[in-house]
Amino acid sequence: MLKPKYLALAAIVLLLGWFVFDSLSQPAVGDLKGDFQEVATYRNENNTGPIVRVLAVTVADTLWQQMKQYGDLTPYTKYGNTKVYFFRQGQPVPKTVQPGTVNFDAEFNKYCLAKYEKEVMGNVTFQRFPLQ
Repeated sequence: MLKPKYLALAAIVLLLGWFVFDSLSQPAVGDLKGDFQEVATYRNENNTGPIVRVLAVTVADTLWQQMKQYGDLTPYTKYGNTKVYFFRQGQPVPKTVQPGTVNFDAEFNKYCLAKYEKEVMGNVTFQRFPLQ
């Protein structure tokens, strides 16, 4: 019969192996279809209050579910705000983004495919063609 300490050791080793496997097999942006590429990013320097992130991302096709998943995988801070604007590859894309209600020049509005926004307390909105 096996001794209890060997059973406990085996259980600990199995748990550690499961933890390592689970943490290494998490989904990542690279796993998504659509060839997502960040073109412009903004993050405020405020580390003590709400953190604001704005991203402009190009995508190969209008894969709406993949865009939403991309937004879900972007960094987010509780009480902060993360906005991701999606543009089709090969079309004009803003090279810079800024905080506020208007995040890039209006000339790019007609090229924006979708907007993902995660607001305070994790409220998520995903809009198709939000600026047209």
